Amino acid sequence: MLRELARHIRSLDEQVEVARARLDELTCQAARAVRDIHGVGAITAAQLLVAVGDNSERIRSEAALAKLCGVAPLQASSGKTRRHRLNRGNRTANHALWRIAMVRHNSDPGTKAYSTRLCAEGRSDREIMSCVKRFIVRELYEALTRQAAAPTGPQLGELRHHTGLLRLVVQPFDILV
Repeated sequence: MLRELARHIRSLDEQVEVARARLDELTCQAARAVRDIHGVGAITAAQLLVAVGDNSERIRSEAALAKLCGVAPLQASSGKTRRHRLNRGNRTANHALWRIAMVRHNSDPGTKAYSTRLCAEGRSDREIMSCVKRFIVRELYEALTRQAAAPTGPQLGELRHHTGLLRLVVQPFDILV
């Protein structure tokens, strides 16, 4: 019983590696400019492409992309207090931006300097993260608009079928029953 379970786990690990490699290929084909941005990996690029691909008619400007990703500021002032809050947007795209921002914050000297400057201005950590994410959206919009359109609808289904992604559906654990 344990050997069968170990074999099944090993098989699933191999399927995950195959899926990651194919996802890497597909995101490089669909959005090479996005993948070239510092901090954007295959999974993050796929999350962003899904968010943008589902709403491609809405992405007419950088501000529209920021609103979709949940980093567009909305007025939330009351009386003499002036403040902003963020539009919720697509939470998956927002998380992808957060992941890119964290990678950059740890490895990119430009992002570190930008964060240090904002901190010296008296901004909170939350405000700094919002500013960094908005900066990333500017780069993403530029990358998305200068490349060819990503495949959608039937083209995407055909591409998935051609690359074999449809065959990677994991079956339930029928060996445990």
